[in-house]
Formats: sequence, structure tokens, C-alpha cells
Amino acid sequence: MPEISRFLGVVISMYFDEHNPPHFHVRYSEHRAVVSITDCSVLDGALPPRVRGLVTEWAELHQTELLSMWQSKDIHKIEPLV
Repeated sequence: MPEISRFLGVVISMYFDEHNPPHFHVRYSEHRAVVSITDCSVLDGALPPRVRGLVTEWAELHQTELLSMWQSKDIHKIEPLV
């Protein structure tokens, strides 16, 4: 699974050939989650509240780029949250 960003122990990945709705995968320590690109809701799994907030902040900043990557399948690195 291609890694698209990494920050503060959070690893964000996106598969090349995935099912709808548009989403990305998050790993943090032993936690795993699938997060919707369109509304940042957790579709599957769970994250600690602080990590979920960081992931939501990052996703909102990069929502247009994430949707473009999902549609084009041109997976690339995205700036981390700093």
C-alpha cells in the first residue's frame, strides 16, 4: 500500500485500485482506520481522539489533492502536518 504521508507517528496510505467511497488508510501504533476523503468520517476501525483530530486537520487541508489522487490513481507524497 503506497504511503502518501507520515507525521507524528501517523502513516497515511492509499491503494491504487480501491472501492468507493473515496478513502485513505491510517495507521498509528496498533490503531488502524479507514477515513472518508469527502467528510473525514471514520468508515472502519478507530483512532485515539487526538490522532483523529490530527488526521482530520491534515485531510481537510489536502482534500482537493486527495480527491484528485483518488480519481486519477496518480498516487504521490503529500506534505505532512507540521
